[in-house]
Amino acid sequence: MPYINVRGIEHYYEWVKKPSNSSAKPVMVFMHGWAGSARYWQSTANALLDQFDCLLYDLRGFGRSRGKPTIAEASESVAESQSPEAAAAAIEELTYELEEYADDLAALLDKLQLQRVYINAHSMGASIAVLFFNRYPQKVERGILTCSGVFEYDEKAFAAFHKFGGYVVKFRPNWLGKIPFVDQMFMARFLHRPIPKAERQAFLQDFLEADYDAAIGTIFTSVSKAQSEVMPQEFAKLIVPTLLVAGEYDQIIPAKMGRQAAAMNNKVEFALIPNTAHFPMLEDAPTYLRRVGEFLQIPTAVN
Repeated sequence: MPYINVRGIEHYYEWVKKPSNSSAKPVMVFMHGWAGSARYWQSTANALLDQFDCLLYDLRGFGRSRGKPTIAEASESVAESQSPEAAAAAIEELTYELEEYADDLAALLDKLQLQRVYINAHSMGASIAVLFFNRYPQKVERGILTCSGVFEYDEKAFAAFHKFGGYVVKFRPNWLGKIPFVDQMFMARFLHRPIPKAERQAFLQDFLEADYDAAIGTIFTSVSKAQSEVMPQEFAKLIVPTLLVAGEYDQIIPAKMGRQAAAMNNKVEFALIPNTAHFPMLEDAPTYLRRVGEFLQIPTAVN
């Protein structure tokens, strides 16, 4: 499998593209959400092949990408310009703040020599993308945020969420994936319409295999008092033309949160996909792709 070293961590990535006799196509980068992987973007990327070369990658600690290595492992991952001690120290300083993940993406694009790209990001990945748009606007042509928004801080609700999330991340035995219908129960809260069994099972497997420190760390950094204060400011200062897509029945990031975020900036266009929840690109691919195509002013089709 293709891996690339990004800031001392091995990241999984793959290109989804097809040959073209015309000039080079623009690149669209896809970013997944919490405890997921690039796998669930595969069908969307395939539908956009006529217009884009699609780059899919797994965030640090999720999917097939490594989490933070031990000190001994970090010492073996040495940049030419660094001593083993300096390289290990740099990796050890990496945190699970969303800003760090935005910097991971910048380093990935530099490694692949990509100057300017389109980005489609989902859920937690969309929060990372907003930070990336503002930190590196020169690298982004246009952005699509799928299931994103702003939220208000609620101390009791956040404490309960963090406590429950901690239990969920801690109790992830591998045998769980072998129990019949567990994939359906696991995905029930995320979906309004059914998706294929293979995709449900892939979601469950990604969750079971996610690095513990990354999974628990990003629960605390993505749903926090700090993020409730930062994200409205980040949305307000966006200069990158952005489409924010929401699922009508999304229980994870309700559509009203997306509508509120879009209202903060005239660079952000809001689109509601009826009868879908947290994965509108899988629950109603034709409608999702049509809306994306309208925003990008390109023809789209479902394979």
